[in-house]
Amino acid sequence: MTRSFSIPISRRDLFKLAGLTAAGVMLSGSSEGLPEAEAAEKISGETIKYAGKKIPVLYDVDVCVCGGGPSGTAAAISAARNGAKVVLLERGVALGGMAVLGCVYPFMETHAPNSDTPYVAEIKQRLREKGIEPYDGVTQQVWHNPEILALIYDEMCEETGVNILYETVLVDALISGKKITTAIIQTIAGLAAVRAKTFIDSTGDAYLARHTGVEYERGYEKTGNNQPMSFRFEMGGIDLDRLYQYVVVELGETWCKSDLPYLEIAEAMHRKQRYKLEELMARGVETGELTQEEAEYMQAYHIIGKDGVMSCNFPEIPVKFKSTDPVDYSRAVTYGRKMLHNMAGYLIRHLPGFENAYISREAVMLGARESWRIRGKYYLVEDDYHNQSRFEDAVCRTAWFIDAHGEKVSEKLPKGGYYEIPYRALISDKVSNLIVSGRCISASFILQASMRIQPTCMSIGEAAGIAAAYGLKNNIAANQIDWAKIPARQRSYVSEG
Repeated sequence: MTRSFSIPISRRDLFKLAGLTAAGVMLSGSSEGLPEAEAAEKISGETIKYAGKKIPVLYDVDVCVCGGGPSGTAAAISAARNGAKVVLLERGVALGGMAVLGCVYPFMETHAPNSDTPYVAEIKQRLREKGIEPYDGVTQQVWHNPEILALIYDEMCEETGVNILYETVLVDALISGKKITTAIIQTIAGLAAVRAKTFIDSTGDAYLARHTGVEYERGYEKTGNNQPMSFRFEMGGIDLDRLYQYVVVELGETWCKSDLPYLEIAEAMHRKQRYKLEELMARGVETGELTQEEAEYMQAYHIIGKDGVMSCNFPEIPVKFKSTDPVDYSRAVTYGRKMLHNMAGYLIRHLPGFENAYISREAVMLGARESWRIRGKYYLVEDDYHNQSRFEDAVCRTAWFIDAHGEKVSEKLPKGGYYEIPYRALISDKVSNLIVSGRCISASFILQASMRIQPTCMSIGEAAGIAAAYGLKNNIAANQIDWAKIPARQRSYVSEG
């Protein structure tokens, strides 16, 4: 039986949802001692066997999107707008992924001309309608507001009929032949299942793809290292006028391209760009207040709509911690938290404008720039970047520079240059009804360092959703779709060749 979480909801459906959520309590209490699986069958109306037990099937839909980050949310909304019945699985309590839960702010600019696909343009317009102007008048960064963005995503899902399952983790997938039939999920009520005709892996870690036989890679091919992770957070109580006066006026920092309220500060040692704040951070190492690791990288942006609050893109956790190792990742959380508190304290003591500042929010996930990547029908490499490759089945364009922290940074294309990302990098021969979107598509470590930014991931997700719905309407397997043959008016991006 298919249920929808969209609003408005009938009283009958509300009671069903309440019953499902309370299943564990009912089964152990006033349910006449019924076994869990038997009671689950009474609640859901349908169950399947998994790992020796019966679990409820929560949804039977056209498209199941795994991961509610920038790419997954775009995929779900786009699929629904094109007529598909969609369920979106999200492990947190808000959509937006790194932009909302990870404090990654703002959206970096693609540097490519006319790169905004319709979905990206709509997000900017909806921010404006909520009182958040995303354009600073100088750069093309998208200055947003995490809480407003989460609300916008909820509203867009409600408008399009996307069913969201929050606090839901993908556990496993059931395969028949070359097709995924069912996603096994962990919900607040326990294990459950979602059936779908097409699946979109937007987990960022290629979790679904890796567990269904798709080939994959992780880390830099030469060293095995992942890009270093970050532990982002927000600081409130900042005197922005004083900070601007010190950094821009007194120090003469030209890195700050825009005026208040669009204020950015940064420093990154051992790069070609020389930052005025490097001296401040270096003094901390000399006095013993900062470690060299902490002083290496610091960046912060004022959050529009949060007066005196900045999103802090630091610390950069040492590369020895791998984003693909669960033990390393967990140790990195503890290590990174210690770093961020120490760095925040140093800025409070020494950076003008931060005298009364405080940590106001921590991200609920580490900022993993890169982890696993699939090997699909087309494998993007560094030459595609430098050669500005074009593809007939391109789903978007970008020119964000090669930004592989710890390995290779700051190679930029000439002004107006860009390369394209083909639909074939989103699919593989291994699984017929799977599309991968976001930072884990088929690409080398160095190329991924360019395409991983959020607007590009949104555009990839938008195309994935359109393709999923188109394939189902026309009885074409997801991995057999020729994006170039979808009518141009239905595509989010058409290559100019």
